[in-house]
Amino acid sequence: MIPRLKPALGLAELAAALSLPRADDLERFEKAFARLMGQRHAIAVPYGRTGLALLLEALGLRNREVICPAYTCVVVPHAVVTSGNRPVFVDCEPGGFNMDLDLAEEAIGPHTGAVIATSIFGYPVDLDRLAELRQRHPQVAIIQDCAHSFAACWRERPVPREGVAAIFGLNVSKLITSIFGGMVTTDHDGLAAKLRQLSRRRLTPASRSKALRRLAYLLSTYLTFTDPIYGLVNRLERSGLLDRFVKYYDPALIDMPEDYLEGMAGVEARVGLAQIGKYHRIIAHRRKVASFYHETLQGLEGLHLPPLVPGATYSHYVPLAEDRPRLLEAMLSRGIQLGMIIEYSIPHLPAYRHSRALLRGHSLRYARTAVNLPVHWGIDQSRRERIVAELHALLKRKR
Repeated sequence: MIPRLKPALGLAELAAALSLPRADDLERFEKAFARLMGQRHAIAVPYGRTGLALLLEALGLRNREVICPAYTCVVVPHAVVTSGNRPVFVDCEPGGFNMDLDLAEEAIGPHTGAVIATSIFGYPVDLDRLAELRQRHPQVAIIQDCAHSFAACWRERPVPREGVAAIFGLNVSKLITSIFGGMVTTDHDGLAAKLRQLSRRRLTPASRSKALRRLAYLLSTYLTFTDPIYGLVNRLERSGLLDRFVKYYDPALIDMPEDYLEGMAGVEARVGLAQIGKYHRIIAHRRKVASFYHETLQGLEGLHLPPLVPGATYSHYVPLAEDRPRLLEAMLSRGIQLGMIIEYSIPHLPAYRHSRALLRGHSLRYARTAVNLPVHWGIDQSRRERIVAELHALLKRKR
């Protein structure tokens, strides 16, 4: 079976994970990640959402409004609430997945402390429009959510650098991984110092038990994504038997992982360091696969292709399917797993139903129609040709 996602893990990561720990594992990973993003500082955290909560605290924000996309991972507002602030949700821009920055500016009020600008699916946020917003509202902190985009560029300007700080997730579904973990990057010396001080005060050092759990998870990941095994794993996942391991949210709850305040383990840092050496090849591969889909899937009924955008990193290639359930089932029966990515609009979830939101219906539409075509490291020429051929067989060409 062709999986919807697959981390680019190889012998280098396995060797790094099994190597002897070093006292400076985290420091080496932080320095390498900062260099990769072209920034002065990187602070390792156990999860990207932990990094966001600590960042809001370091910025001195408490009981303030934080403007978030309505269409993003629900862990973002969970971190906002955990930090003692209130999310305000803004719909997607017309014709794109990113937050509508005109609506975001409308949402700014006397209680606004920050705007979280997410470059969803690797599509860079409009930095020109964001600069206008920042100029008119200098009191509002701009935080770049780069969990999907990493070093995506808007007109050759790296997204992570255009704000007070950027946050990154590093689990196995991301562009590069440190098993779990996350990073906060910034060019502001004072903010970096506050973040490091907060991290030392709020985070407990990773225990030996956590390091062993992370190593076990990594080893199971290698096994899970082997071709003979993944079909069985998918069947178990669809039956609900793996919900404890794969379901990352409850629509009615606002919560954080039990270990969200336990620091990144050394084994995670060593795997992340090995991944950094692959970053540029991973991005080049994803762009190549996205371009192939874009060229070969034009004109199919019921499938609306996303644009090709210069500077995008394509954590996902996300067309819209008019009959998503049928397409997912039909492709799965042919041995190809497509993903739903974000199958909700956050302010429509029970946990956030009473939150302030500026909506025009785009996020709900995407939640119901967006599908993920695999663009990961394992999608070689023969596999992408097979995916395209099956989609052509299922969907008629427009007349």
